[in-house]
Amino acid sequence: MQRFAEHVYSVTISLWVGALWAIGYLAAPVLFAMLDDRAMAGRVAGVMFSYVGWLGMAVSAYLLVFLALRKNGAAFRCSVFWLVLLMLSLTMAGQFGIQPILAQLKADSLPREVMESAMRDRFMVWHGVSSIVYLIESLLGLLLVALQGRGLR
Repeated sequence: MQRFAEHVYSVTISLWVGALWAIGYLAAPVLFAMLDDRAMAGRVAGVMFSYVGWLGMAVSAYLLVFLALRKNGAAFRCSVFWLVLLMLSLTMAGQFGIQPILAQLKADSLPREVMESAMRDRFMVWHGVSSIVYLIESLLGLLLVALQGRGLR
């Protein structure tokens, strides 16, 4: 059973970090390049980012429990534990902090699209904050992949 949990640990890290990179740096840019309607591309990308966020929260919950059980009291001295916790914090900041602000700005701009409204500048600032948070999380994900073996020792 322990080997199975270790395999799930490795697979979930791969899924989470792979999804971060695939959606953020492949799928979303392709949407904006291929669709003539930027608002539609943004809505679809937003849904995909939301799914990645929920995936990240589920995966990080498993990883934190796995590491806590695996390391007993020593989990707090494990760099992988703190890395996962930091990534979870960034995910939650995006899901429950930044994304609701972006959604409210979109709603406040109706009946126009947000980029054609007075909310455009505020939306762009918060979108930039969201992009920076996502970039940091993605880079931390690469570090997590590189260091994941430390969680098994």
